[in-house]
Amino acid sequence: MRLIVNGQQAFGKAALEKILEAGTDEVVAVFTAPDKEGRPADPVKDAALEHGIPLYQPASYKDEATLEQMRALDADLMVMAYVIIFIPEAARDVPKMGSICFHPSLLPLHRGPSSINWPIIGGSTKTGYSWFYPTDGLDEGEILLQREVEIDPDDTLGSVYFKKIFPAAVDSVLEVVDAFRSGNPARSQQDESKATYESWCRKSDAEIDWSKPGHEVYNLIRGTNPQPGAWTTHNGEELKIFDSALVDGPTGAPGAVTAVNADGFVVAAGDRAIAIGRVRAAGGQKIASTEYAGESGLKEGTQLG
Repeated sequence: MRLIVNGQQAFGKAALEKILEAGTDEVVAVFTAPDKEGRPADPVKDAALEHGIPLYQPASYKDEATLEQMRALDADLMVMAYVIIFIPEAARDVPKMGSICFHPSLLPLHRGPSSINWPIIGGSTKTGYSWFYPTDGLDEGEILLQREVEIDPDDTLGSVYFKKIFPAAVDSVLEVVDAFRSGNPARSQQDESKATYESWCRKSDAEIDWSKPGHEVYNLIRGTNPQPGAWTTHNGEELKIFDSALVDGPTGAPGAVTAVNADGFVVAAGDRAIAIGRVRAAGGQKIASTEYAGESGLKEGTQLG
């Protein structure tokens, strides 16, 4: 089949390369976001140029010139592999079989851009990914394929995405294309009664409230690790918290440092405590919490937040 691959960032690049590696289908063009001044080129752009594939970076998919470019490609299917630019129906329907889109959640749960952060923050024990037929609604449309992944108690945003969702979803892109090649790809309706939507997980969402139950604080830290990074304050300065563990230990006022030892420091949070492994002070690099405690003068009894 003749494919358009429309994607961004590491997932888009990996999906493109998986298709090229299989060698079953012809990628007639790659579409990706326009370059941003002062930022490196998107990995998808680099991959397209490396493989000599025609590259397009339209600012809008509503322009007739862009639609004409797409029509001239005579594509069978557009694979949307991590796309955060709105692509209207007129563009999605240009390929003969339309378009299929990736989303890293079990739709209709967690529609929106930070769909991996929120289930971890909320304490879910599973999430997954979906390939769906996009509509003009956000992450709406019938489902072609879904797969679950477990969220283990110590998983972070990074481990769920890069170790679980990312490799499995990249492998699944060939299954998705094969489903269209068969001529009868599956379709199932999303259950709107179960739909949830969350916007970006931003810095304001990642501020730690140490008075909340320990498991909620812990889930926030791991659900924002590495981005946007849970944070608190120490001596009035921002301190981001990364690697951590939920522990039993000496209790104290919420946010109070209850212990400093060779492994780091421990902070009281509601009914439990959080052992801190790595931190980053404003303007600094990620460092071990023991190093930070030594440099900053943090000690038992120090109040955070």
